Amino acid sequence: MSNPAVRVVELSSPFTRFAGRLLVGLGYEVVLVEPEEGDPTRRERDGDAFVHWHAGKRSVTPASPEELRHLVAGADVLLDGTPDGAPEAVAGLGHLVHVRVTPFGTVGPRSHWQGTDLVVAALGGMLAQVGDPDGPPLRLPENQAEQLAGVHAAIAALLGLRARRTGPGQLADVSAQACVAAALEAGALAYLHEDRVPARPGRVHPLVPHGLFRAADGHLGGGLGGSPRMWDALLAWLREEGAEADLAEPRWQDPVERKKHQEHVFAVVQEFAGRWPKAEFAELAQSRKLPWAAVDLPHELPGNPQLAARDFFLRAGDRTDLGFPFAFPEGHRVKELDVPERGADQRLLHEHRPAPKVPAAVSAEPARPALHGVRVLDLTWVLAGPYCTKVLADHGADVIKVESLGRPDPTRFAPFMHLSRGPHTDPNTNGYFNEVNRNKRSLALDTRTEDGIAVLRDLIASCDVLVENFSATVMTKLGLGYDTLREINPRLVYISMSGMGHTGPRSGWVSYADTVSAGSGLTGLTGWGPDDVVGVIYGHGDIVAGLQAALATVAALEHREETGRGQHIDLSQLEAIASHMGTSLLHPVEPAGNTDPRWSPQGVYRCLGADSWLAVSVRDDTEWAALCTVIGRPDLAADDRTRTAERRAHHTELVDGALATWARTLPADAAAELLQEHGIPAGPVRDGRDLVEHDPQLRARGFYVRAEHPVAGAFLHEGPPVRLIRTPGGIVKAAPVLGADTDDVLRDVAGLSPERIRALREREVLR
Repeated sequence: MSNPAVRVVELSSPFTRFAGRLLVGLGYEVVLVEPEEGDPTRRERDGDAFVHWHAGKRSVTPASPEELRHLVAGADVLLDGTPDGAPEAVAGLGHLVHVRVTPFGTVGPRSHWQGTDLVVAALGGMLAQVGDPDGPPLRLPENQAEQLAGVHAAIAALLGLRARRTGPGQLADVSAQACVAAALEAGALAYLHEDRVPARPGRVHPLVPHGLFRAADGHLGGGLGGSPRMWDALLAWLREEGAEADLAEPRWQDPVERKKHQEHVFAVVQEFAGRWPKAEFAELAQSRKLPWAAVDLPHELPGNPQLAARDFFLRAGDRTDLGFPFAFPEGHRVKELDVPERGADQRLLHEHRPAPKVPAAVSAEPARPALHGVRVLDLTWVLAGPYCTKVLADHGADVIKVESLGRPDPTRFAPFMHLSRGPHTDPNTNGYFNEVNRNKRSLALDTRTEDGIAVLRDLIASCDVLVENFSATVMTKLGLGYDTLREINPRLVYISMSGMGHTGPRSGWVSYADTVSAGSGLTGLTGWGPDDVVGVIYGHGDIVAGLQAALATVAALEHREETGRGQHIDLSQLEAIASHMGTSLLHPVEPAGNTDPRWSPQGVYRCLGADSWLAVSVRDDTEWAALCTVIGRPDLAADDRTRTAERRAHHTELVDGALATWARTLPADAAAELLQEHGIPAGPVRDGRDLVEHDPQLRARGFYVRAEHPVAGAFLHEGPPVRLIRTPGGIVKAAPVLGADTDDVLRDVAGLSPERIRALREREVLR
């Protein structure tokens, strides 16, 4: 246990349970409050849902509001998934970090709306990014919207605990919709920076030349890579096998030409890939340092040699389940978790546990953000790493991004990722880069030189955190392995974020977000059925890894407060996304479109207008009867074929047909409002334009924030989904111009003299 003195009470819901699970993995005591009949997950998926979400927690069933109040009064954190915020239990508890997690947030015109994973994914923009362009939007499997809310809630809890070291507790307001809207990669950014709304990409990445390919026995994730070396290596392989077709012609050396005619290039690659078993192809590709991976289903994950070698899996009761996203603390892996019986820890309801003593607020001025005073050295690039440091910067950390013209972040320069209304040659105008690097400082430093490494060592000595997402051996080759880092700064929190982790037989594999998703089981479950896999093509895996790395950072800072020690967290992006695969290992499933095994109907229905869709979940028979009234089919509520969810699932043509006929005559917003008025979870599928221009809830919460960039001008940014009421984070400044803070950082952080800075500049180390 890393923090045995901290107690978390969980009033569970689908949007909080992952947060509780993550805090168990961090070593906190989590007390699950169950109703008399037990938590609903005890009855889901033959009880497998309870095993996954709640193993390792304690269980109580309060008999009265007074017992619940007594329990909460002695807790440090309340993870609260209730609709009303448990006012009787929390009133007057100034020490409490109260994390409320709701579908749409606690304020705003739609704060009362009903939300499920499907509906929140629709209203948050996720559904608009998955599926074929001419077909319905498609849900990501295993409740990814709920899990995004859960990891944000865990981050909020730890930020609240950190802020409580200098003041009282507080309320954290986590909107699941905002969590999804902040996790779309370029989904809304294309509209914000190019006035463009991309179509659903099908099986091809909307920005980079990667996609889903068929193998002889399944599917592969991969593509042409992101560098000339990768194209040359792929072409050499094709030529060795006599499969290059016309791709050896000089014209295809031009990446712009390859992108322009990507369909043809992919067809040639598909013809070649389709000859091979998926695992063999992936192994051969990786032997050439090409970013490919077999698309595995969750039941195949225990056979992954990398996950097995790194002890990713754990025992929950007598079952093997997915492990946690990273080992914590100090490399410790959770190996076993007990599954509590209902009410097994009733004594906690009556024990005397004094409320934690916390400092009083020392000023009437707003408190500083939770990570104020934390300095982060950011060696990351592209998306996963910068997303992590973006979260830290949003909550007050001083993040110093190290970059240079010699080793630029590809998102500053890559033409296909350069979201901008202007020319795609200016490194300071890329909307993709500027979104995930706001609130940071930029240091231009060539780390390929001895002088550059010497400066880096000076910076490391003065920083609290170092984050990098290089491949596994880069830091060691730079002479900055963890043993060296610890010598330089024993209190340093070092977060590495390689695709596969720094150890294991596949630690050297080249990985992109789509290949990590392929190896985790996520891609293989994203589709309409076993023979109709669509896959997740955009950078969901990168964003999940970034969020988990942010959680790891704050957890490690809290651990350092207790022990005085820094640590290396060797985060594998594969393990991070695999930990988001829910119950799929305990209870094997296949791709199932937008359906839910518990509810019927659940789906996405075409509405009036071009590419206009409505997401609906009917969770019980009462909601079904209400829906029948709304759509003008009260006869269906009395029909024996549709009385129960099980019967409705056997008569989907009748049920879905009636709902689809009604929805087709209405705008999606109007249809959703009618259903929500009757307590039925429903929402329009939002695309990037809809989110920015038309969503009243995000607008009321001020989610999109305008900031002025010195070169790109003013534009809207996606705001932080987590609102800490006492120590609010936010967007203080736009992303930095390349090297804008070099002199300040070298003088004030590294302690360099003006003469040394001048000499480094003369030797072109600072560029």
